[in-house]
Amino acid sequence: MKPEQEHIPINIVLADDDIDDYSFFKEALKGFSLPTHLTTVSDGEELIQLLTNDTYELPDVVFLDLNMPRKNGFECLAEIKLSKKLQQLPVIIYSTSFHQKIAELLYKNGANYYISKPSEISALKKAVQQTITLIVQKKTSQPDLENFVITEERKNSKTFHWFSHFFRLPITERFN
Repeated sequence: MKPEQEHIPINIVLADDDIDDYSFFKEALKGFSLPTHLTTVSDGEELIQLLTNDTYELPDVVFLDLNMPRKNGFECLAEIKLSKKLQQLPVIIYSTSFHQKIAELLYKNGANYYISKPSEISALKKAVQQTITLIVQKKTSQPDLENFVITEERKNSKTFHWFSHFFRLPITERFN
């Protein structure tokens, strides 16, 4: 960031329906060396409406939970990456669900990084701040798959089964 830009906050959108996770995320931003502005939405439909609103200035980054009502994170990621207006928007998956195969599917579908929500606030703070720093440094292209997952504490095979079925369908059939 250039010296004249240091006071400009990093605009972040968090899409997560869990109020506790929102609070933890907000806490993770405290004490960060760069100024941030956080906007939150509680489901995928609200996220897509916000991002496609012509009067809304796109954020610098979207943190996207996978398990949300009305439209899940996989559906949102697909819509973002199919939109000419949104496809360059960095999307960080931010979810309690983790399975290596899910991470691989998200990677293939264009997510920039994957944060498996750690149980310790200090680990969450480190992961969120590390990811934001990468975005600010314009390291928004996907890393190698080995560096895609920022934390890896939890595994959830039940969630994997549903999502892996979802991604076996061609992208045009997922939304019909």
